[in-house]
Amino acid sequence: MAMMVLMVGACVAACASLATWVYLALFRGMFWRTDTRLEVEAAPLEVELGRPGVAAIVPARNEVGVIGETLPSLLRQRYGGELRVYLVDDVSHDGTASAARRIAEENGAGDKLRVVAGAPLPDGWAGKVWAMQQGYEAASAGDFKYALFTDADISHPAGSVRALVAKAEADGLDMVSVMAKLDAGALAESVLIPAFVFFFGKLYPFRRVNDPLSRTAAAAGGCVLARRDALERIGGPAAIRDRIIDDCALARAVKGSGQRGIWLGLSEQVRSVRGYEGIGGIWRMVARSAYAQLGNSPPLLLGTVAAMALTYLAPAFGVAAGVAGLVVSVSDFAGRTELAAAAVAAGGLGWLMMAAVFTPMLRFYGKPPALSVLMPAAAAVYMIMTVDSARRFYAGAGGAWKGRTY
Repeated sequence: MAMMVLMVGACVAACASLATWVYLALFRGMFWRTDTRLEVEAAPLEVELGRPGVAAIVPARNEVGVIGETLPSLLRQRYGGELRVYLVDDVSHDGTASAARRIAEENGAGDKLRVVAGAPLPDGWAGKVWAMQQGYEAASAGDFKYALFTDADISHPAGSVRALVAKAEADGLDMVSVMAKLDAGALAESVLIPAFVFFFGKLYPFRRVNDPLSRTAAAAGGCVLARRDALERIGGPAAIRDRIIDDCALARAVKGSGQRGIWLGLSEQVRSVRGYEGIGGIWRMVARSAYAQLGNSPPLLLGTVAAMALTYLAPAFGVAAGVAGLVVSVSDFAGRTELAAAAVAAGGLGWLMMAAVFTPMLRFYGKPPALSVLMPAAAAVYMIMTVDSARRFYAGAGGAWKGRTY
């Protein structure tokens, strides 16, 4: 009797998961494709003069370990318009400000960089947004059409600003954002980082984000170019002052203001130089904001865990339970091997579809397609991270990041 119940449950769960993957593959904005990209020239040979002014705003809190590589990439941009960099030293204690000034002088770009001394974090503000606001206010005295919010760990090829502005100008967009290519060199990151970007795309399908008729809005906070008039229209970064997931909140505000569209895509060339130091670094990144993404809601947390289990774990459960049923003697299983076979078939097909739609992201990251079979394991890890994010919230450590807890 227990085996029969197990087989029925496995078969139902596997079939439901298979149906889910059919829907996701065909009707979720083709989220699994990786062809929505912004191509950036590494070093443009020709520079068109007279391009609109850009203020690049870099929130930096204890970033001396990465700005030696990333700050020069901004200062050396081949761009045919005025480009000034505002690095906001967010109360660092590792010499970030002095290192930034030294880097600018060494690159012959001391006149392009302004280091903004960040004020202490006020109540009601998220740290990064407060740094963004201070950088935006410092830049506002200048003449610029676009603000580029970029993280301190993002390295830009020489044609990055040119490509971002060209996209915004050509398509009449209020915002252009690219998902920087994250570091996925170590063993743990080989599956977990592509899976992270895959999950993000499933939550915010790029094609729907880029559709002006769709309400879906998102951005990747490492690289966001926004029109100044669009920012002024929503009240600047202050409009999202308390948002931990600041990038998507800013995208919603800009797209919701209804003037022009927004665009989000991948980039091979814009990349993050920050290493995650194994699964622990990824864990901290996800646990910081996963529960906030769910509105700190216990019902949403339970629903999310249940949905992920059904979508990602049920295929493996169907295969394992079905195989177990097939090896049980006919007498013990009352001859109902057809249920076991159905569970194996549905689970196997669901697993195959899951692997197939995950493969393009693995290829984008230069990883072997064979790793796609590990998606159930990656999903299980992210489920645990999400639950831990809730645990941290109720323990008073929710949103902990760079020495601050929100």
